[in-house]
Amino acid sequence: MDIRKIKETCLYVTDLEQTKEFYTGKLGFELIGEVPGRHVFFRAGASVLLCFISEVAKEGKTLPPHFGSGNLHLAFEVAKSDYQPWKDKVEAAGIAVEQEYDWGGGFLSFYFRDPDEHLLELVMEGMWERGG
Repeated sequence: MDIRKIKETCLYVTDLEQTKEFYTGKLGFELIGEVPGRHVFFRAGASVLLCFISEVAKEGKTLPPHFGSGNLHLAFEVAKSDYQPWKDKVEAAGIAVEQEYDWGGGFLSFYFRDPDEHLLELVMEGMWERGG
């Protein structure tokens, strides 16, 4: 089986309007789908970020029910040249950068949180391709 990438990932959130404002208003993600009271979907490069109200998704009738809770982690990848502009954008939006980490070899990442306290990370392109 040749897996090419993770096409979509999912976060469970408590307030869709707050989530939409954060990801579109502060981070500039494109909103690509919305069902009021259920979910909002965003384009994240070639991937899709799905944000569901967990209790509503748990009651799914069309697709298998799914549910999650707790603070999750995901990372967004950017070109090395876009790393600092993205960090500046996040800080200018009033989002606290919790930590920046130097992974060696010229690769950095930084961590911040969304309104539901999910831990988001922005990583430089090529970090994982260089090996463990």
